[in-house]
Amino acid sequence: MRAIIKKFLTPKKSSREPDTIPVLKKSIVGEQPTIPGVQAPKLLEPPQLITACGQSMGQQRDRNEDALFTFTTILVSDTRHIPFGLYIVADGMGGHQHGEVASAIAVRAMASLVIQKLLVPLLQTKGEAPEQSFQEIMHEGILEAHKAIIKQAIGGGTTLTAVLIFGDQMTIAHVGDSRAYLISPSQQVDIITRDHSLVKRLVELGQITPEEAAIHPQRNVLYRALGQGEPIEPDIISSSFPCDSYLLLCSDGLWGVVPQDEIVNLITNTPILHMACQKLIERANLGGGPDNITAILVHYPS
Repeated sequence: MRAIIKKFLTPKKSSREPDTIPVLKKSIVGEQPTIPGVQAPKLLEPPQLITACGQSMGQQRDRNEDALFTFTTILVSDTRHIPFGLYIVADGMGGHQHGEVASAIAVRAMASLVIQKLLVPLLQTKGEAPEQSFQEIMHEGILEAHKAIIKQAIGGGTTLTAVLIFGDQMTIAHVGDSRAYLISPSQQVDIITRDHSLVKRLVELGQITPEEAAIHPQRNVLYRALGQGEPIEPDIISSSFPCDSYLLLCSDGLWGVVPQDEIVNLITNTPILHMACQKLIERANLGGGPDNITAILVHYPS
């Protein structure tokens, strides 16, 4: 990952300086200037991340305890085009004081630290690479969010799933039971994150089946969440983000209501990403909307 950053920051040098300065023909507004005897280069559209997000309070809640953050840009230098994105979903813990405050604080703290530690150095005049690795920055962001909740929202708790995209690489920081899915154009699904819930742990131990977990009375009980307990240890995951794939970040208000095959079909069969996101929210509400619903969709077209 550091090599990718250095490649972006290093200016491309010419092997030799031209003996003479070519004369540019005059051109009207909107035309590219031309050099005699040289064919004008084709304009290349750099690869860009396409994003959409949606949120609903649901049908059975009187307030929204979910929070989200999306930031998408592109770093362009000479012939190098590097997509950059930061996406965060946080689900405040119901039944705890200041759940909605905790999720908002966590998202702000995480986003602030990642942008300050990673993006700001890249945008400085010298364009220096950050001192820490992506994994270290994301880990520090989780710890900062955890400390901010303890300080500003005593008794509050939240999940937090954050994905940093740089080029075709992803770094994920995760605590709780919000999820990150990677979906291929052929509808192959990979659940990147692991739920830090009691029933998921029982499934992993072979004590209950996934079907039993889906209706277990303690399916919403977490054993790991920001603002709750010390020390906090997030899952830090590195993964590729292949072209034409989709990334879905969502709270359990979506994945806990809408079956996985329906989620995949809605995303891959809806050409406009914003409409796909809205359809996911609507489908969760049609399923009863028992919880707040949050979804972020990211597409990396070829």
